[in-house]
Amino acid sequence: MSPPVQPVISDLKLPAAADVVVIGAGIAGSSAAYALAKKGLSVALLDKGVVGGEQSSRNWGWCRQQHRDLRELPLAMKSLEIWKGLNAELGTETGFRHTGLLYVTTRRNDFAEWEEWTLRAREYQMHSRILSPAEAKAMTPGSVPDWIGGVHSPSDGRGEPSLASSALAEAARKLGATIHQNCAARGLDISGGKVSGVITEQGIVRTQAVLCAGGAWSSLFCRRHGLRLPQAGVRSTSFATVEAPQVTDGGLSMPDVTIRRRLDGGYTVGLGGRGTVDLSLQGMLYARQFLPTAKKRRKGLTFAVGRSFFQGPEGFANWSFDRVSPFERHRTFDPAADPRLVQEGLATLGEHYPALKGLKVAHAWGGMIDSTPDGIPVISAVDPVPGLYLSTGYTGHGFGIGPGAGRLAADLVAGDPPIVDPHPFRYSRMIDGTDLGAPGMM
Repeated sequence: MSPPVQPVISDLKLPAAADVVVIGAGIAGSSAAYALAKKGLSVALLDKGVVGGEQSSRNWGWCRQQHRDLRELPLAMKSLEIWKGLNAELGTETGFRHTGLLYVTTRRNDFAEWEEWTLRAREYQMHSRILSPAEAKAMTPGSVPDWIGGVHSPSDGRGEPSLASSALAEAARKLGATIHQNCAARGLDISGGKVSGVITEQGIVRTQAVLCAGGAWSSLFCRRHGLRLPQAGVRSTSFATVEAPQVTDGGLSMPDVTIRRRLDGGYTVGLGGRGTVDLSLQGMLYARQFLPTAKKRRKGLTFAVGRSFFQGPEGFANWSFDRVSPFERHRTFDPAADPRLVQEGLATLGEHYPALKGLKVAHAWGGMIDSTPDGIPVISAVDPVPGLYLSTGYTGHGFGIGPGAGRLAADLVAGDPPIVDPHPFRYSRMIDGTDLGAPGMM
């Protein structure tokens, strides 16, 4: 069951030309479209389905700096600055609340990692507070476990995945962008080795700049043009509860379960580190690059063989640009929630907090997390194809970093000074292997 998303009305006519075409209207694409439109560029925002219909509405809704890979931390910090003023700037509700985020644990390995990260993050002027057992208990009144400690990040917050992408897309439209849903980009039109347009199911849009923000579908799109993009999908399960007693106003991470307070008074519940990897031809193609990550996270992953071996985001496919593409066959990739994980999440939540025992599920959903080998995104020009840019591979933490990532992508496309150093996010590392390895703390 798909989570609800604030609906957006499409523009009636596809433009003949635009300064920039953005493919994918999730948080990365919508925030980039808004940032580009703010720069005065004409923008066409395309999606094969609906705005925010896939992973951007299926995540936990955490807006955090805490525990980011340090290469990504400067961009996460910029994103939080943007989030804090976004409701007022857009004149609409994104769901963002500056509530802080809290982690508590009974596991010494967790606590040791948090202490190390907090110390290293101080060089970025990011100050989280390590909590003693007594402090962790005091900040989680009503909890049962004897926490050995925790960490509190008061500068972080939460947002509503069902609202944010739509709010950004609509804001981009107010500045002149056009929005085209159920309009798949089948491929690039290339002239003289450079991008000259985007071929969609509704016709060609002439442009010299394309930003592909297609989430789990980005690698398939690139492969059609002979471009390598190591990307792996992990199917995840999350769910929303009915209205429940307030045990936190923000996000709370506990062993084996994570919750985030929702605007409707319930919680979004996730199971950290748990997911299913579908064996696929794409996975086989990039298996070597992902081996360090698979070894590090093997305890939380299960492996399955399903239809994705031949179709979906990771299926091998070739198609003609004048015929139906794989993107049109899957308007919204909507994997089912794993009922075992839903029940496990409910049970663990009740064990930690008796006040939350017996909660009812309002709705549950599956998602597809698009991951890179090193766990940080690609936000970059693609040098082999001048005019093509990527914003993808957010590895399960793209929502919180979305506003900053959109600004960085827009800066690169426009040739403006970038909001942060773009070097860690360069596409070339996916090809030459520099700096790749198992992800750091995320």
